[in-house]
Amino acid sequence: MENIQYAEELVREFIIFRGFTNTLQAFERELSTDVGRNFQVDKIMELVFSVYVPKYQSERLISLLTFFKQCFSSSSDIIFVSTISKLELSILRYYIVHALQTGRQDKVLEFFAVNGNYLLQRREEWLPWFAVPYIKNPSLDPQFCAYFSKDWFDVLHLSFHNFLSEIFSGTRIPALLKISTEKNTVKRLKADIKQLNQKLSELQALLETKEADILSLRSIAATVPEICKIQENSSLYSSLSELKDIGSNLLREGCNETNTSNHYYTGSRNSTNGRDASIYANTSQDLTISKSDGSLISLNRLASFDAEAKDASQMPLSEIRRNLLKEDEFPQVSVEFQETFLGHTSPISRCRFSASGSNVASASVDGTVRIWTYGSSAPTSRNATIYCGAEILSLEWECRSDRLLLIGTAEGGIKAWNVDAKRVVCDLNTTQEFPSVVDLKCSPVEPIFVSASASRRHGFSKIDQMGFASLTVWNMKTWKAMTTLPLGKDPPAITSLSFNHNGKILAASATDGMIHMFDMSAGLQITGWPAHDSAVSSVLFGPDETSIFSLGSDGKIFEWSLQNQGQVLWSRDCSRFCYPESEKICRHEIAMDSNGKRLLVTSGSVRSPIYHVQEDHMTGFKTLAHTAAVTSVDWHPTLPIFITGSADHSVRLTSLL
Repeated sequence: MENIQYAEELVREFIIFRGFTNTLQAFERELSTDVGRNFQVDKIMELVFSVYVPKYQSERLISLLTFFKQCFSSSSDIIFVSTISKLELSILRYYIVHALQTGRQDKVLEFFAVNGNYLLQRREEWLPWFAVPYIKNPSLDPQFCAYFSKDWFDVLHLSFHNFLSEIFSGTRIPALLKISTEKNTVKRLKADIKQLNQKLSELQALLETKEADILSLRSIAATVPEICKIQENSSLYSSLSELKDIGSNLLREGCNETNTSNHYYTGSRNSTNGRDASIYANTSQDLTISKSDGSLISLNRLASFDAEAKDASQMPLSEIRRNLLKEDEFPQVSVEFQETFLGHTSPISRCRFSASGSNVASASVDGTVRIWTYGSSAPTSRNATIYCGAEILSLEWECRSDRLLLIGTAEGGIKAWNVDAKRVVCDLNTTQEFPSVVDLKCSPVEPIFVSASASRRHGFSKIDQMGFASLTVWNMKTWKAMTTLPLGKDPPAITSLSFNHNGKILAASATDGMIHMFDMSAGLQITGWPAHDSAVSSVLFGPDETSIFSLGSDGKIFEWSLQNQGQVLWSRDCSRFCYPESEKICRHEIAMDSNGKRLLVTSGSVRSPIYHVQEDHMTGFKTLAHTAAVTSVDWHPTLPIFITGSADHSVRLTSLL
């Protein structure tokens, strides 16, 4: 009943929308009589034999019977079609008999006058009945007397009732009712999903509490011996002070020699008397001098460690414990809704929103890429599964539309998939020397993209397995290589790429900890600086493009100023979330929301931290837990929605409140 009422509301809404006022009046009038009576047999029987026949409403009676014939005329059972025709004949004859029995001969004449042409379609059955109004006593006529008996009426009444019962028990549901039924089902399922998500959140909160307790105990157990050692060994502080003095003397000597010869170096390397002297003039906060024995003395790190040791020796143990645990105590994100895609059969290597955010592409290490949508109302016409035959290392949507998806593999392949045509429109290959397509990045303005390829070598993690680098610029109209960006001789592998808003500047991070900046118009490197002591896993421009964010493989995050190169504007250490084992299956990455206020990080744990980059104090959230390490993340281009891919073969889409 609820489905029928909803279907009627849909019809009424459409009629009003189209401005069919006469149709609306007719529809309301028909609803008042409820011709179909919702396929309730007793009500239909009452309508026919207690309303239409006694009140001589022949037009409505014929309309009802015609309605039933139309409903079941497509039935594959010939017996049903034949039976409804016979019942129509008998019911109309009963209408005439009832009118004669009640002395309303005029109604019989009116019936034949109005419906004569319709009745003559079955000429043989109806031709004798046209004489009935003119017979003085038709109940005694041998041809008509049977129809005036009570037994004939009882048989007709019972036959019509049984027929309706049989037909309606197996009738085809109209498409409009199916829509309303499906909508109610979806509504009910959404309510169930909401309850299940709430229950899941409660269970995850309980699990998080237990994990926090375990981490607290582990951190305390690991911290107590170190603090006791710092507090008991006062000689450590003096040794550090002496080491700092030695470093300062070395720095003064090195600077004096440099000033005398008037030689300055910015991110370059020079050889003098067999010694390597590397001085980064723009990185005054981290000036490093190389000694002949290859050992490095970093003065700012000495000072930092010196200060940390001094502070730690004076800091209460309870405060140290709080600092160690503050990131582990991040609250769980508040979720509006969440969807999980379970179409993959191996760990997720990359997942990306399309340019508009309506589609999601996810790739797994078995060489499968899936394009899918989220939300019950989203069209699924672009959904597809692409088999690449090699491990997927990189994914990138065309920035100017959702039409093309670029796929980079570990075997040197770059495929361009047209989501509308559902086919590969171009299949490119890198050189055999650089088979691993580590990253792909499309220009936001020009029809070009850049591929970061790497040679192979043996190693423990994904980054360790990368050898030397190659950066190639490709034309997306001709699908041919345009140029190769210069990196020098035997450059370390490039791990991540990022364009600025107009596509004129390209940032690239490398396994040696460097960040390189390229002028795409000139095709040249314009600057670079050492950003991390370890390999840089991911790099991206800040929201106002006056800074660059970088994530090191050691879990450290820095925001670098582009106006004052080498200056750190903001930093976080998420190494507490990182697990080295996860580096075997993924290369960690960062993603920023559309407002530039939240930074999502793959950490290798089952949860990913979300940092507030605009705030000085340590604040953030943790995502809901997967059952295995988070391997890839991305933010929706305009909405507070993010996706997380995991080694548990799932991709989860989360909308924040």
